[in-house]
Amino acid sequence: MKHLLQLLILLALPLSAGAQTAYVTDRAFRTLESGQQLEILNRNRNYAQVRLPDGTEGYVKAAYLVSDKPARLIVEETQAENARLEAELNKLREAFAQPAATIASLEQQLEEQQAALQDSQARAATLAEENRALEDRQGRFKYSLPLSWVGGAVLVCLLAGFLGGLWWTDYRSRKRHGGFRIY
Repeated sequence: MKHLLQLLILLALPLSAGAQTAYVTDRAFRTLESGQQLEILNRNRNYAQVRLPDGTEGYVKAAYLVSDKPARLIVEETQAENARLEAELNKLREAFAQPAATIASLEQQLEEQQAALQDSQARAATLAEENRALEDRQGRFKYSLPLSWVGGAVLVCLLAGFLGGLWWTDYRSRKRHGGFRIY
């Protein structure tokens, strides 16, 4: 048994002589965020030597490295893009608010003018119908004269006929009686 104890001491001696005591400094470890981009310098089955964008180099367990972007990072990028697009949309809405108001005003004026045009067209149709009626009436009375003209002409003719008859009677009476009037 004594030999066995000596043998164990001899075997443990190189182990204790080769072991060194070491301490971890407060800068030895760094927490990496999910989705942080790294440059892989060297990789084996368990660990990969990496370099961060700020130039810091270190080792990371290879199981934690993936070639595709993590879902969290994709969601953050999508949300940031969505926020940027919403801001751009709001900016465009503000930019187009005045032209939109102008367009609405012009559309209202167009509707009013179309209504006025329809009224004018209806009035023109009414006037065209009245004009046709007057043309028909004019065609029927084409060769007729107004009643006042006809009445005046008849009166003038009667008066002229009466006076002409008196003159003719006077003329014939004088001729018969040698130029003397006998009434």
